[in-house]
Formats: sequence, structure tokens, C-alpha cells
Amino acid sequence: MDAPVILISDLHMQESRPDITRAFVDFTASLPSACNEFFILGDLFELWIGDDDESPLAEYVAASLRALSARGVNVYLMHGNRDFLIGEEFATRCGAQLISEPFELRVKDTDWLLLHGDALCTDDADYMKFREMVRNPAWQRNFLARPLAERQAWADQAREQSQAATAGKPAEIMDVNQAAVLELIRASGRHRMLHGHTHRPAVHELPDAGPSPEEAAKRVVLGDWDRNGWYAAIDGAEFTLQNFPIPGS
Repeated sequence: MDAPVILISDLHMQESRPDITRAFVDFTASLPSACNEFFILGDLFELWIGDDDESPLAEYVAASLRALSARGVNVYLMHGNRDFLIGEEFATRCGAQLISEPFELRVKDTDWLLLHGDALCTDDADYMKFREMVRNPAWQRNFLARPLAERQAWADQAREQSQAATAGKPAEIMDVNQAAVLELIRASGRHRMLHGHTHRPAVHELPDAGPSPEEAAKRVVLGDWDRNGWYAAIDGAEFTLQNFPIPGS
């Protein structure tokens, strides 16, 4: 992990998976002093209904990130499709900065494009419609104004409906759309993309979007934390995609 930038996503932390929470806390505590920046690219939590839901899990995670920030590591939080309601209050408790996607990262004169990844799943028309609704600032203000119990009930129902809908969809619909990937890379001028969301860790070569015929663009996909924890380490043009077993999973 001896690299200036470490990136993770899709931990989906929840009370029923203390093994993942312990693995995350141990992981952040073990980051070396050479690490300059730490990015969480969405879905840190399985569910987030507002910063006012001050659960023991949320405070435990915040304390871990706050300790990392106190060591001089810049911590960044990006919204995912599960925790898009994380706000500035929780980010402050973490000693972290909220960032929007796509986020342009420069490491040693090398440019990367960071995002959660769900915005690229354009073949899933039902999800994209839902995403447009819940990412609307007016919808979020109205939702966060509801009582906490009402928000929890809505979120539980939405998750059940999502699981039922996902079970009936072809796997390829829930992956990124290749045309959407190429369009974003070309529009941004960045030839290295990194995201999570799909739970399909891999490094993809994109020769049609590279800076030259001899050099392909790259799309790096982070894995989700379940039986293994996944992370990427970036040091300029050099990067690694790695995993480790989660004890007790």
C-alpha cells in the first residue's frame, strides 16, 4: 500500500456485518505515512437516511476516518447509490471532504477520473430514472425534512423493491455501458478511469479511447467488501488493484 493515493468503495457497512467494519478500521489504521490521499468512492454504508441518524456504527466509522485525517492524510468521500444522503455534517465528523463525480485526480503528472460508477449503467432505465429522482436537491430536502422513522421505513421499502427488481434483471444490464464509458473519457480528456459500484473488480484496456494508437486508455474497477476487502493504490501512472481476506466473513 506504499503509494500516495489509496482508493476503496462499496463496503456497504451495516450493523449485521461487524467483520467488514473491523476490517475497515484496521485497514485505515494500517495505512502508511507515505499515503497522501484516501478516497472512498461511494457506498461506504449500506444505507444512509441522514446525518441526524447518529448510530454507533456511524460514529465508529467517523472516529476511524478522523484519526486518519489527524495523521495528515487527506480524506475524500464520494456519494454512492446507497449513501447519497451523506452530508457536510457527517463529512466534518470524519475530517473528510465531500467530492462530486466525476472527480479529476492528478497524481505525479498523471490524470485520473474518479466516480462511483452507477451513472455509467445507462442500460438500466428503471434505475437511472430512480437515480435522477433521488439525486434531485429538492427531493432530498423534502425527504430529509421527514421524521427519522418515516425515512427509515421508506428506505427499507426501497431496498426491498430494489433487491426484487435486481433479481429479475439480466446481469449485463447492471454493468456499465461501454458507450457511456468512452463518451465520458473522451469528453474529460482523461485516459484513466477508476470506479466501483458494479462489484466486478478488473482492469479494462480501452484502445479506442487511448491518447495514442500505441497506448490504450484504462478503466479500473474496484471490488466490493464481502469475503475480501479491495483497494487500488495509485502512484502516478503506476497502479495496483489488490484484495485481502476479511477475517470472520
